[in-house]
Amino acid sequence: MPGKAANLRVSWIFLAVGQLCATCVTAEELIRAMPLSAAPGIPVADNGPHGGGWITTEELPLSAGVLLPPEQRIWQVLPPGLIYRSYLAGPRESRFASQWVHLSGEEDWAWDITLGGRIGILRYGTSDPVWPEGWQLDIEGAAFPRLSLDDQRDLIASDFRFGVPLTYRRGPWETKFGYYHLSSHLGDEFLEIHTDMARINYVRESLVWGVALRPTDALRLYVEAGWAFYTDGGAEPWEFQVGASFTPAYPTGLAGAPFFAVNAHLREEADFGGNVAVQGGWAWKGPSGRLFRVGAHYLNGKSNQYQFFRQHEEQIGLGMWFDY
Repeated sequence: MPGKAANLRVSWIFLAVGQLCATCVTAEELIRAMPLSAAPGIPVADNGPHGGGWITTEELPLSAGVLLPPEQRIWQVLPPGLIYRSYLAGPRESRFASQWVHLSGEEDWAWDITLGGRIGILRYGTSDPVWPEGWQLDIEGAAFPRLSLDDQRDLIASDFRFGVPLTYRRGPWETKFGYYHLSSHLGDEFLEIHTDMARINYVRESLVWGVALRPTDALRLYVEAGWAFYTDGGAEPWEFQVGASFTPAYPTGLAGAPFFAVNAHLREEADFGGNVAVQGGWAWKGPSGRLFRVGAHYLNGKSNQYQFFRQHEEQIGLGMWFDY
């Protein structure tokens, strides 16, 4: 009987140890999941485009939150964050924005609004919302109304966009391939005042391919080509975008940080001219990777309202932008 009791106790000990090991995590896993607000000098995973190693909590802002293991890739429905983000100074990107600009060509003030957004639908990749890697399918859409600030806020025109981009990122390289629809419409109030103005049925059904590189975590360079397989209203197939942006690489907290962005948009219907937009100011980045900006806006070239795509505009003003 004593021997049986001893064997039973040993069996229970092995069973308890087995249950404990089944619930254990490695020290590396614990450190990777450690919040950045931990004691200074504690190593955490660097998931940025130039990361993959270890840095200390002193090297990142305390608001950066929890960083997940960069090598963990899983299927995710409605994942947090975006892999290939919208171009900050791009005039027809899906976001939420408001710009109050002076149109020097017409000596008028206009209120350019963007009412839209962009979300991920499906991802196979990491779950870090700030620096995700892998493949992701998004949907995006926006309306771009322009109101007159001189004529009782009359609607001058509005463009509409809808798109489905497939995106990928690994390290400092990002790419996207997708489809988007864009159409343009004159406002009813504008037509009532300008009875001699004829509406154009400007339409683009386009395929786009873009590539971006981050030489540093904060600096992004990109180029994009678009080809429309269906056009109307004077639109022609080819368009190109090239630009750069400098933004906070990690969540900023209340303090925020400066940003700068420039975008050149070249279009075949403008004999491969187009416009250049420049923006600069202050930005706040959240733990989800979303970005809120306020600052100055300048655009020179062909109008970004496609009802007037043949007209030259110089826009100078202020704006605020929320990027998903």
